[in-house]
Amino acid sequence: MSDNIQYIKPFMSYLRLERGLSDNSNESYERDVRRLIDYLESSTPGLDIKLIELRHLRKFINDLNKAGLAVRSQARTISGIKAFFQFLYIEEIVDHNPASLLEGPKIGRHLPEILTSDEIEAIIKNIDLSLPAGFRNKTIIEVLYGCGLRVSECTGLLISQIHFRDGYLQIMGKGQKERLVPLGGEAHKSLNVLINEYLPHVTPKPGFEDFVFLNKFGKTLSRIMIFQIVRMLSDNAGIIKTISPHTFRHSFATHLVEGGADLRAVQEMLGHESILTTEIYTHLNREYLTDTIHRFHPRS
Repeated sequence: MSDNIQYIKPFMSYLRLERGLSDNSNESYERDVRRLIDYLESSTPGLDIKLIELRHLRKFINDLNKAGLAVRSQARTISGIKAFFQFLYIEEIVDHNPASLLEGPKIGRHLPEILTSDEIEAIIKNIDLSLPAGFRNKTIIEVLYGCGLRVSECTGLLISQIHFRDGYLQIMGKGQKERLVPLGGEAHKSLNVLINEYLPHVTPKPGFEDFVFLNKFGKTLSRIMIFQIVRMLSDNAGIIKTISPHTFRHSFATHLVEGGADLRAVQEMLGHESILTTEIYTHLNREYLTDTIHRFHPRS
């Protein structure tokens, strides 16, 4: 095994302590760096990390491309490699950063799938509230769409994070960054009923007493379970689009922008670090307006 593997553990500590990345991002970065080290061990056995040059990294990415790795996965791998060599340079393990000029593949702007307000209404109306989990599932949809939460933020939502009187959720987002999300309308109503009328009939397992969304065993719902619930509900409503929990977050943001909301306010509610990430919803808004003209204007 290559001696280069010794740098992975301190790199992971660097990511956790200094970069504040999510667990998923950290795991992805570790996987990417291990893939690079394994590749170098097979292609250039014995090559020390201090001797790696840009040409080695370019060949690695080129071979990933030839192997059919998706463009977005290539781009993420490059991000991991750049972070790794930045760490090595900061720690003075290498005297230059060969990844600084490493370029990723061009990624076309991907416009996420969104739901119309009528489609969301159809999903909610088709939920069978007579089932034990019916109202819980309805509340999940109301919170995903009404507050624009990520699926991990939904599964981890705590009763103590809900401030009904002041009308906001106290959300711990990516990188342990806290934000306040307005709580109004149907999401407010559904959470209030779920907590005060439904949860008293559920016996939580020790350690899960503060969680909002529980399964029948009294533990938190997993991310996979939320995905399954969302797909089941969309199928029941006859929605033919490919739906995920994130679709409701996209719809939340798009409908706000369509309604004239300030982009900075939307950025704050979504917890985006950069306004550039939020700007995709202005593009979605233009697509919506263009489609409206084509469909309804008599001279189009």
